[in-house]
Amino acid sequence: MYLYTAQAMREADQRAVALGYPSLVLMEAAGKQAASRLLQHFEGRSIAVLCGKGNNGGDGLVAARWLAHWGHPVRVYADEGHTGDAAIARQALQAHGLEIAPLSAWEPAPHSVLLDALFGTGLRGPLGGFYADLVEKVNQSGLPVVAVDLPSGLPYQPHIRADLTVALAGLKNEHLFYPHRAACGRIVLESIGMPPRALHNPHLPEVLCKTAMRPLLPTRPGNAHKGSVGRVLVAGGYRNYTGAPSLAALGAYRTGAGLVTVAYPADCAISPPPEAVRLPLLEWGHAELQAVRAEAVAVGMGAGAGGVKAALAALQLGKPTVLDADALHKQVLSAYAKAGLPTVLTPHPGEASRLLDIPSEQIARAPLEAAQALAERYPGLVVVLKGGPTVLAWQPPGAPTSSPLLAVNSTGNPHMASGGMGDVLSGVVAALLAAGLSAWEAARLGVYLHGLAGDLARKPGLLAHEVAEALPSAMKRLQLDRVRDFWEP
Repeated sequence: MYLYTAQAMREADQRAVALGYPSLVLMEAAGKQAASRLLQHFEGRSIAVLCGKGNNGGDGLVAARWLAHWGHPVRVYADEGHTGDAAIARQALQAHGLEIAPLSAWEPAPHSVLLDALFGTGLRGPLGGFYADLVEKVNQSGLPVVAVDLPSGLPYQPHIRADLTVALAGLKNEHLFYPHRAACGRIVLESIGMPPRALHNPHLPEVLCKTAMRPLLPTRPGNAHKGSVGRVLVAGGYRNYTGAPSLAALGAYRTGAGLVTVAYPADCAISPPPEAVRLPLLEWGHAELQAVRAEAVAVGMGAGAGGVKAALAALQLGKPTVLDADALHKQVLSAYAKAGLPTVLTPHPGEASRLLDIPSEQIARAPLEAAQALAERYPGLVVVLKGGPTVLAWQPPGAPTSSPLLAVNSTGNPHMASGGMGDVLSGVVAALLAAGLSAWEAARLGVYLHGLAGDLARKPGLLAHEVAEALPSAMKRLQLDRVRDFWEP
């Protein structure tokens, strides 16, 4: 499943037409789906349909026709000057005897619902003049709004604030990335019958969804034991950060690791889970770590000033590794990229800012571009840029001329914005590496499960250890296909 830009969706439409699929059929399906979803959520209200002059407006005209055909009270307000498929949709609507009033005639009516079909993904800049005033009038009306594909005005200001957005054919950037996602309200993705070949575009970011993630879940044979299902070494901790390695260990255990060893400075009061093996160290050196039997390492959580030494010591083990927090330094990433080990790095925007030498605000505005830049700077390392949503990037070794693979997570919620969540994530990914998944697989599945666990435990005041405790339920639900993607009806 891919995440589309406006241009990518236009290209998909063009491919569908080139394959022989009429664009008018796409518009008919889009309008009918929008009308159906509106009725599912707001049946019993009178309906006002606001239509622009482009294809999004054409979708609205089709929706209005179906709503009238199904016997619902509809008033249509539309621009003049429709062309192409939208003009045909207007003629078909008028054949049903519906009057089309100018947009300027719309006034809020009590107990009505608005279908926003003014503008879709084709905007080239912010709305101004009449349309900006109309958007503000809609927002101030207090009436429920159903948006066709995107709330009109996005990704600019002003824009309509919808209660429900019917995404058509594929998810767009605005459906996943804040602050634009907040304007969409609930999001429902609807197929409009586009040929799969038209939608296929491996150059686009992947949207992590249950269908793609379920096959990655590790399985256990009946004769499994703690040494056969993946052992993890967690290396971290510092005087002021005693909880971080413990949370990473808990995340690893709750994701299925058979045995977790926690290495930490001997002068720290670290209290890992009672099931973990403790390894207090006088200094970070690979000789002490070499004695630990582990298939994967997570290093840097709460390591403070010792993060670089811990990470370089762990590098000598030659194991798949998760680099987090205080291990995220340029010299460390360069060394791991040169070594060619399966490696996942998990920066938040502040850490990515330091690694890329650009402001964190810029990273927050363009996380996909920032993750891609990190992947290109450190080929072979899988980048997990944490945020809402978390994004991933990977430049496969041996393919320096191709663009990095990109992915966007679809799970998680704002209640997860609290200390320790990233430590748990590092343990999750390390456990999956130890179970034999590749770095790209472990990162994608780990991020998805971590967010899913957060969704299952969702509440105000959510704590990191509560997310860790919800991981077994998350994995079980995914395994049994009892997970609902947020865009499902």
